[in-house]
Amino acid sequence: MDQRIAHEQQLGAMRSSVAWALLGLVIERPSYGYELAQRFRRIYGETLVLSGHQRIYIALDALRVRSLIEEVSGEPPEASARRRPRPRYRATPAGMSAYQDWLFNQMEEQRQRSRLFARQLAMLEPHAALEVLDQYERECLLNNDEPQEPTTERQSVAVRLAEEEEQLGMQVRLSWIEFARSELKLLLSKGPEEGERR
Repeated sequence: MDQRIAHEQQLGAMRSSVAWALLGLVIERPSYGYELAQRFRRIYGETLVLSGHQRIYIALDALRVRSLIEEVSGEPPEASARRRPRPRYRATPAGMSAYQDWLFNQMEEQRQRSRLFARQLAMLEPHAALEVLDQYERECLLNNDEPQEPTTERQSVAVRLAEEEEQLGMQVRLSWIEFARSELKLLLSKGPEEGERR
């Protein structure tokens, strides 16, 4: 058994979205706690809310205990000699591998949630399902996040990827809503008896 998997089983699976997002920031650039908190707020904004700086240190500890990050000795040259050294963190190879696995699992979970939503929607009476679709469509059209100001080339790529995913995802969701709406209207036109025989 892979050592990382055995270690994670011993500690329990890490379910914190904050910890996984923080691991991504450490992979992007090794850093220390306060700077990570600043980057976290700037990059994730309202998408992933951070309740306070202490949450960063709790997440860092969870990542360190699981050997997904490690402390790096020393501070950058510009750090003041009068200050107490702050621990800097970098991702371990196990951390990079775990992050890639987690991203893949996120995509799979999103696909499963979409399928579950479609099946659960079909359990409603057609009129009620159409109301849910109308509300879902309104939410899709209103949900426009503020564009972020990238500070690095990687963040610039991240912003472009997120914006394109949102645009293409919106087109797909709106197309699906139209398809679902036509299917439900067809069901309504057949009357209650045929609808029950589905």
